Amino acid sequence: MIQFTAKEKAAMTEKIRNYAEREWEYELGRFEAEAFVEFLHQNIGAYYYNRGIFDAQTILASRVEDIQDAIANLEKPTER
Repeated sequence: MIQFTAKEKAAMTEKIRNYAEREWEYELGRFEAEAFVEFLHQNIGAYYYNRGIFDAQTILASRVEDIQDAIANLEKPTER
């Protein structure tokens, strides 16, 4: 499970509180915002994490293909 520092959790909580105030004109308490951040972490976060892993795999596969092509271009012709 991903672990966040207290500073990161506080920043996320503040962003949620600011969003609720700005978008819904609702003053969300710190406790409620912390609970909501925890809910997102437990129930939604894995979707974002998995997408990040998928994107990293796609980039890595592309780079490996580039390296394979570069190595193939280094080959010298030989008699057959």
